Amino acid sequence: MYVGTLSFDLLLGDVHSLKEKRALVRPIVAELQRKYAVSAAEVEHLDLHRRAGIGLAAVSGDAAHLTDVLDRCERLVAARPEVELLSVRRRFHGEDDD
Repeated sequence: MYVGTLSFDLLLGDVHSLKEKRALVRPIVAELQRKYAVSAAEVEHLDLHRRAGIGLAAVSGDAAHLTDVLDRCERLVAARPEVELLSVRRRFHGEDDD
């Protein structure tokens, strides 16, 4: 079994309220969940209206498949024109980890 996680740190564009922030972040989270069957949520910077942290996790029996899914998720978020991707942290846990 392999577990992979991604943590995205995002800078949002012309956002002036938490309500506007939610209107940008929710569709990104929903698209990640729908397209790639990952668990995803907004997890950081909850009280800041121009920053967002999205975390996601995926599990697979095949390391190559998991890497492909994480790569696709990262490309999806990076391609969104309404956000600037400041950083991505990737963690990968395999069967050999203790």
